[in-house]
Amino acid sequence: MSGRADALRAPVLEARRVVVKVGSSSLTTAAGGLDPARLRALVDVLAGVRERGAEVVLVSSGAIAAGLAPLGLAKRPKALPAQQAAASVGQGLLVHRYTEELRRHGLIAGQVLLTVDDVTRRAHYRNAAQTFAQLLDLGVLPIVNENDTVATSEIRFGDNDRLAALVAHLVQADLLVLLSDVDGLYDGPPSRPGARLIADVRGADDLAEVAIGSVGAAGVGTGGMVTKVDAARIATGAGIPVVLTDATRAAAALAGEPVGTLFHATGRRRSTRLLWLAHATEPKGALVLDAGAVRAVVERRASLLAAGITGVDGEFEAGEPVDLVGPDGAAVARGLVNFDAAELPSLLGRSTSELKAELGASYEREVVHRDSLVVL
Repeated sequence: MSGRADALRAPVLEARRVVVKVGSSSLTTAAGGLDPARLRALVDVLAGVRERGAEVVLVSSGAIAAGLAPLGLAKRPKALPAQQAAASVGQGLLVHRYTEELRRHGLIAGQVLLTVDDVTRRAHYRNAAQTFAQLLDLGVLPIVNENDTVATSEIRFGDNDRLAALVAHLVQADLLVLLSDVDGLYDGPPSRPGARLIADVRGADDLAEVAIGSVGAAGVGTGGMVTKVDAARIATGAGIPVVLTDATRAAAALAGEPVGTLFHATGRRRSTRLLWLAHATEPKGALVLDAGAVRAVVERRASLLAAGITGVDGEFEAGEPVDLVGPDGAAVARGLVNFDAAELPSLLGRSTSELKAELGASYEREVVHRDSLVVL
């Protein structure tokens, strides 16, 4: 018995708050519709985690896949409007199924649909964090997905693996479990003879010679091994260990058994909103900085002032993300800008006191405040 206990993974057993992500291919049939047996089996595992006293947040793909069959679609559509239509139909079906299965265990499901704006703009981010905190305090099991029905191509997370990593940090989780249709990370394509499962990843060196290709169910899911490793990097870099394994091994993984791949935490927790800003946004433009401004932003973590900007690129509005670019053209930081692109050219190279004297007190502010800026 002691030997078995020694073999169990401590980061899993010690986790009091767990985020579990499941992909579309792990919830659907070959025809593309929801597989009731698979979904029921997953809920049974999650209920077991709750029974041992840990809180659970589920990030679930499957809304688009669930909407395919009712709409008579043979496969996931490529056009965004068609995906949104499928998501609109499928999201209700997916959450209803989860609600019914969780009810068997006396658990309540709560739906949380997120867009990038919900977690990068300051006021929206606070609301999202408070919503999760209240749901968990009430004993609800939140079921999270990207709000596919309204997200545009410019404001999408892109895949639920990355979304899960960011949600794990948002809710201050102790563990992230990525459930997929592969049983872990291999040093090459799993179908290749001699490919070896990597049981532990402790840092970038362990991935140096790993050939990471796209692995997934064609036509249903959007994530592959690349997105899963990227998600693991985000989470572990923020102090959260990650387990990657096949959905059929969910019970074993969440019991701490050495299945799949364990990515050990490599960093410490950081500002959650800035983590989202770095990993969940696409810049709408760029501000070109002089050398002094680059040093101020990167080394001193100072706010960006108009005096240090030499150029503006792109079309953006106040509050949107922009990259801060050095004289060599390399992005050194990303932040939420306080001015529209059209306003900035007349402000460049001028001090805040000069701008205040000429244009008024409203212009005596940072172009990007340090609290809304992350060094890349």
